[in-house]
Amino acid sequence: MVPEAQFGWTGTIEGVTLGATKAEGGTRCISYRIGGGKNLPFLDRDSSSPSPLIAYELCDYAPLWSPIVRSYCGDLVDSLPEWTKTAETTYKPDLIRLHLNSTRQRNFSDIPGLGKTVETVLSATGLPLIIEGSNEPKIDSEVFQRCGESGQGERLLLGTAEASRYRSIAAAALAYNHSVIAQSPIDVNLAKQLNILLKEIGVPRDHIVIDPYTGALGYGFEYSYSAMERIRFAALKGDTDLAMPIICSAADTLTIKEVREADPAMQDSVAVSWELYTGIAAAAAGAEIICVRHPATIGMLRQAFTSMNANTVRREVE
Repeated sequence: MVPEAQFGWTGTIEGVTLGATKAEGGTRCISYRIGGGKNLPFLDRDSSSPSPLIAYELCDYAPLWSPIVRSYCGDLVDSLPEWTKTAETTYKPDLIRLHLNSTRQRNFSDIPGLGKTVETVLSATGLPLIIEGSNEPKIDSEVFQRCGESGQGERLLLGTAEASRYRSIAAAALAYNHSVIAQSPIDVNLAKQLNILLKEIGVPRDHIVIDPYTGALGYGFEYSYSAMERIRFAALKGDTDLAMPIICSAADTLTIKEVREADPAMQDSVAVSWELYTGIAAAAAGAEIICVRHPATIGMLRQAFTSMNANTVRREVE
């Protein structure tokens, strides 16, 4: 056992609630309270940190999605409701992360359609929902407003706020009681600065999740790991501006050369391996949510977490 006092740690990671059950005013079958840790994960059997949650990423416009995932999932990717249902019942993640990548088409303008898409996904699953928005400043305000309104009462996690564009997403989160992903480019000081900016315009600490940005293994992940670890160390030492849960996307590994150019007969195995080991490393650094795109990664990642922490504790509200 490794007591927190041995390191002089006095801080606690802020809790953030994702999803709302019927009793909480929403329609989710479960909600999660992430954060609350007073130690790094996997150091002892009595760790105050629960095992990370696993989010499965899907999208609303399949042609712009990973060809590896499209090949593995087949026709499912052409029907967002069926893809979402299958994710919950067959792939069994803890969360669904919806990428509104249709907004990345040239001259996209169907903002009302995004609201219907969010409603469709919420109807197709009872799991809490993370939404990744437009990544386009010109339409951010409309996109997040529409998504926030469509998910009112469900306590969504909206992404992504950056230092150069955070007011639109913060406004939607404040208006409809959702939480925000605050992403900074692998820099502890920039992560802290963005959290301060969000708090200054009214976003509560318990509505912020840090995304320090995740490079793939061999493509800068060592910098991501270092940033995550330093963020967590600072938080445990009492820096409340960094004491928020961390989200990490291991899915970017599906775009790297080693995966793209793998032998077709081995490509799924290679893709899963890269996601798996990126996710494990991020969890060891302190991430509370690990996002993946390949369905086969989910079960392997959960098994790894269970093996790493025999006394797995997950804060759930049923």
